[in-house]
Amino acid sequence: IQLVQSGAEVRTPGTSVKVSCKASGYTFTSYFINWLRQAPGQGFEWMGRIDPEDGKAKYAETFQGRVAFTADTSTNTVYVELTRVTFNDTAVYYCARGGNPYDLWGQGTQVTVSS
Repeated sequence: IQLVQSGAEVRTPGTSVKVSCKASGYTFTSYFINWLRQAPGQGFEWMGRIDPEDGKAKYAETFQGRVAFTADTSTNTVYVELTRVTFNDTAVYYCARGGNPYDLWGQGTQVTVSS
């Protein structure tokens, strides 16, 4: 049972970034997948969650209009896409299964926004 995320990304301000989270070892559609991030020296920030069964997503107000979650049931993969990135979006991004407390985490994906 695991969540495996895609590799590190570097972006320039104003562009978009997309990170994947592939689930294995359990029934993909049975659990929400959450996205969180942790900026350098900061705590975790919840970005929202998606229900892979129907694709419905809930976003934290901070990210409304700038983030999108999608789920591909053919590959058991969830994606987060963040648009119009700024330096403040530099962080490690995590997917996590279920409700808080989350019982399964991805390994994290470093996203660096640099000019």
